Amino acid sequence: RRNLDIERPTYTNLNRLISQIVSSITASLRFAGALNVDLTEFQTNLVPYPRIHFPLVTYAPIISSDRAHHEQLSVAEITNACFEPNNQMVKCDPRHGKYMACCMLYRGDVVPKDVNVAIAAIKTKRTIQFVDWCPTGFKVGINYQPPTVVPGGDLAQVQRAVCMLSNTTAIAEAWARLDHKFDLMYAKRAFVHWYVGEGMEEGEFAEAREDLAALEKDYEEVGTDSFEEENDGE
Repeated sequence: RRNLDIERPTYTNLNRLISQIVSSITASLRFAGALNVDLTEFQTNLVPYPRIHFPLVTYAPIISSDRAHHEQLSVAEITNACFEPNNQMVKCDPRHGKYMACCMLYRGDVVPKDVNVAIAAIKTKRTIQFVDWCPTGFKVGINYQPPTVVPGGDLAQVQRAVCMLSNTTAIAEAWARLDHKFDLMYAKRAFVHWYVGEGMEEGEFAEAREDLAALEKDYEEVGTDSFEEENDGE
C-alpha cells in the first residue's frame, strides 16, 4: 500500500506481487544465469533444524510505474531494501531478531562484483544481526532474465530485481500474533462447533496450540548466543 501508493489493495494487487516472487524463485529452472541456484539448495542452506523451516520472503524493488521513470535502483539499493520491513511478505521486524541464513536471488542486469560489494556492506551494519553458532554465508543466485510485469499493472518494469529468502528469528513475532488471536477466539469457543461437527476433536485445538507455543520457544532458543548458553550452564 505504501510502496505502490494503492489506497485499498485488492487480491489482484497481492497476487501480482506474489507472482513476481514465485517467478524469481523458479527463474533458475527456466533461464540461464551466472549463478543458477537449484530449489533443493534453498532447503540445504536455509534450514538449520527441521522445525526452524519458515523462510521470511522479501522482494525489491516494489515501486509503482509512476515512480519508475526517475528511479532505476542499483544492486546495492535493492539489496539494502531486502532488509527493510517495508519490503517483507510477513509483518515482523528483522531488527528484533537474528538471521541464520540468507538466499539472495537476483534477476536482470546484475554482475557478481556488485553483489559481493553490496553483501559486504550489509555485513558491516549493526542493525542487521546474525547468530554466532553457524556460518552465516549468503547464498546467491544471479539470473540474466529481467523481471516481466503485467502490462498496465501497478508494478513498474525494472532492469533488475532481487528476491530474498531468509531464516530469521524475527518471524516468531508472526507466531506470537497468531497465538494471541487464537487464544482470544478459543476462549469464547468461536467457530469450534463447525470443526467438531466435521469430525475433529476439541483436544486437537489444544495440541496445535501447544505445538505453536513450542515453536515460539524453539525460535527463542536458536536466537540465543552460544556464549550465553555456556554461562547459563556454568
